Amino acid sequence: MDTPTAVLAALLVPLAGAVLIALSGRWPNLREGVTLATAALLFLCVSTLLPAVLDGARPALTLIDVMPGLALAFRVEPLGMLFALVASGLWIVNSVYSIGYMRANAEQHQTRFYVCFALSLASTMGIAMAANLFTLFLFYEALTLVTYPLVVHAGTGAARTGGRVYLGVLMGTSIVFMLPAIIFTMMAAGTTDFMPGGVLGGKLSGAALCALLALYMFGIGKAALMPFHRWLPSAMVAPTPVSALLHAVAVVKAGVFCVVKVIVYTFGVAPLAAAADISWLAAVAGFTIIAASIVALNADNLKRRLAYSTVSQLAYIVLAMAILAPLSIAGAVLHIAAHALGKITLFFAAGAIYTAAHKTEVSQLDGIGRRMPWTMAAFAVGVLSMIGLPPTAGFVSKWYMLSGAMAAEHWLAVAVITASTLLNAGYFLPIVYRAFFVAPRPDRETHASHGEAPWTMVVALVATAAGTVALFFLPGVPLALARQMIGAG
Repeated sequence: MDTPTAVLAALLVPLAGAVLIALSGRWPNLREGVTLATAALLFLCVSTLLPAVLDGARPALTLIDVMPGLALAFRVEPLGMLFALVASGLWIVNSVYSIGYMRANAEQHQTRFYVCFALSLASTMGIAMAANLFTLFLFYEALTLVTYPLVVHAGTGAARTGGRVYLGVLMGTSIVFMLPAIIFTMMAAGTTDFMPGGVLGGKLSGAALCALLALYMFGIGKAALMPFHRWLPSAMVAPTPVSALLHAVAVVKAGVFCVVKVIVYTFGVAPLAAAADISWLAAVAGFTIIAASIVALNADNLKRRLAYSTVSQLAYIVLAMAILAPLSIAGAVLHIAAHALGKITLFFAAGAIYTAAHKTEVSQLDGIGRRMPWTMAAFAVGVLSMIGLPPTAGFVSKWYMLSGAMAAEHWLAVAVITASTLLNAGYFLPIVYRAFFVAPRPDRETHASHGEAPWTMVVALVATAAGTVALFFLPGVPLALARQMIGAG
């Protein structure tokens, strides 16, 4: 398969899978087999592009010239390659997990769930491989729309309310801020293409450049910078596999991916550093990191605590980009993969706890590690990664971010990363301690009647925990892609 064909296949395979899943909806085993086969085939298509990208090639495909200078086009550069690998690889694991979760909890509308999941991955591939801002925007909006049915899956009043917040914030920010930013970029630079070194060098400077950057940063609502973060905790009414999709596989990663891509390939790292003071962005990201961590520290609901942890962890990536140092940018790229593996493990564990023990609050988890040792051991690995401790991938990405901040003498970033690390430990380690070292109170001894969740769920969460550790020892591919991207920026 040549590289343009592989790009086209990566876009079409999940779409074809969605159709086949819909057609096989009357036969659950067939439907889920199609889901797994589609996920595996997508990962294979994406993986075939990796050797060429590592060798310096940039596989490209243009589908439609909408008008002069505006095309529906795709081009795989190092950052998009990493994002596509993470999303397609985790779709396989998430599909395995979803089979156990959806069946064990007797969820309704399972066919719609799997169809929307496939459409979400199709949109994600479009974002990852977009060659210009126009293509990126189309697939960015598509991702919002096809994930909405997943957020409101339960059909309850709370689900519909959460869905309205989800749709309102994400569509509102993209239309009010991001779309005007793209139009202004077209007017200023004469193109929306992503180019090594950016397209705005010498076109804008000072306040105008900062204003345009602000439109992008707040217009990319999926990155969940405060005050446009409420959609993320509101969406926690969705089933846990959807939460995993939102926080690890597609939606939030699409947000921070867009932040990194716009800074590197639209503004250009060197031109941006020379033409504007963007310390305001570091301040906004730093505030988001600390504020979200404080909310998480006081949240008893497990998924709410994980949601605000995600808000904080995403802002790490924005902060690292605001430093504009090569090491910190490498850390931001690595954190896309590290956070994906660590956070999906935590959400998988939360779903397993709900399925097996029907527990949703941190205060209910005393002694649960004795009944669910595999689940809580995997949870502990995810916790280490979120804090940034070895031997997990989170340590590697945070090390690069902190090293970049110190090399650039960006002491605000150093202080924020240090303080947030302590806060992360403060709201995560007590969960692990409760699970393994605190005996359940006699009036709350309800763990005796259950063990682990269904085996498909346990296999999935153990696999992602193992991946979190593996990335600590084998970070070569993400690092190589990060170095290529930094050289282009």
